[in-house]
Amino acid sequence: MFYLMTLTGNTFIIILSYLDSHLHTPMYFFLSNLSFLDLCYTTSSIPQLLVNLWGPEKTISYAGCMVQLYFVLALGTTECILLVVMSYDRYVAVCKPLHYTVLMHPRLCHLLAVASWACGFTNSAVHSLFILWVPLCGHLQVNHFFCEVPALLQLSCFDTHANELTIMITTSIVVLIPLVLILTSYGAIARAVLRMQSTTGLQKVFGTCGAHLMVVSLFYIPVMCMYLQPPTENSQDRGKFIALFYTVVTPSLNPLIYTLRNKDVRGAVKRLMGRE
Repeated sequence: MFYLMTLTGNTFIIILSYLDSHLHTPMYFFLSNLSFLDLCYTTSSIPQLLVNLWGPEKTISYAGCMVQLYFVLALGTTECILLVVMSYDRYVAVCKPLHYTVLMHPRLCHLLAVASWACGFTNSAVHSLFILWVPLCGHLQVNHFFCEVPALLQLSCFDTHANELTIMITTSIVVLIPLVLILTSYGAIARAVLRMQSTTGLQKVFGTCGAHLMVVSLFYIPVMCMYLQPPTENSQDRGKFIALFYTVVTPSLNPLIYTLRNKDVRGAVKRLMGRE
């Protein structure tokens, strides 16, 4: 059900943003990127999970596991960076409205989107190489519902403390630096909002920025709980629940958060229905 919600909701946002000319703005360009990213992110792990739940055999080849690991890491990192770009877009829209069209011109928007995807896939290549160098042994049963770094490290024949430390450091850079930039952007937005006199302007700011902050919280909090804590005896089962949340629940909620109280989207739907 959650996977169908993710497919339907995110596809709806992409199609609507493409068809309605009023939504041809930087905000909806980045939102379309986020929706496409969520479609890819869930598809990289959930179909395999559904196959495992449906059939008696719950297996995946080593090559398939490495490919899944690469795309899960790449898409997760891309989302971290894309959320920063979206917060910068909101910062310019609220704090520098008169310069918005100049600062967020289409070429820059495309460059920021490409840079987000490129950084995500480059970072994933480094992480995946670390895992490929780790020799695996024993029963080779991944204690998880998809191939993820902490679960694969537990299959290693050797001491993996150096690998765990490396992953924690690189994840801290990928997760904490974007989070600091997002919070800085919203700190500036909050100061600008406090100086606003217009009630309509306040409502619009809270509508768009509140939705983005909620999406950021739903993604970053589980990821930090998953990767930025040392492994413990109970961390495996807790890690599976947390991973299920940010790979299944969060992508299905994002379209609802962005569209339910969004006047632009409701207007676009009405225009599209009227045109038909």
